Amino acid sequence: MKTLQFFSLIALALFLNSCSSGGDSDSNPNPNPNPNPNPNPTTITYTNTISSVILNNCISCHGSTPTNGAPISLDTYARVKAAVQNNGLISRISQAQGTSGMMPKDGTRLPQATIDKFTTWQNNGFLE
Repeated sequence: MKTLQFFSLIALALFLNSCSSGGDSDSNPNPNPNPNPNPNPTTITYTNTISSVILNNCISCHGSTPTNGAPISLDTYARVKAAVQNNGLISRISQAQGTSGMMPKDGTRLPQATIDKFTTWQNNGFLE
């Protein structure tokens, strides 16, 4: 009877040991179980980021036919890119609230995080 208890105890110990997470050489735990399929989710492009800011804040005056004294149109990628390069668009949207020339005209200054997206877009080569 003592022999049966001894072997039962050894069998139980082996069983419990085999259930441990110590793992064998075949196990390769994934250190990141939910990897991001987009390795750079912060990439700023005209299509995914800039165009919606323009549409929501600028296009009412800077449409294909500018209104309210707006000197330029911002209705396409090429025109927005040109405005950043040649017309000081980032400088205009970066001005303090209430400053003459601040854009959007007679509106609320864009959040700094939004302005930073334009700067990043420019610094990264105006990705479309």
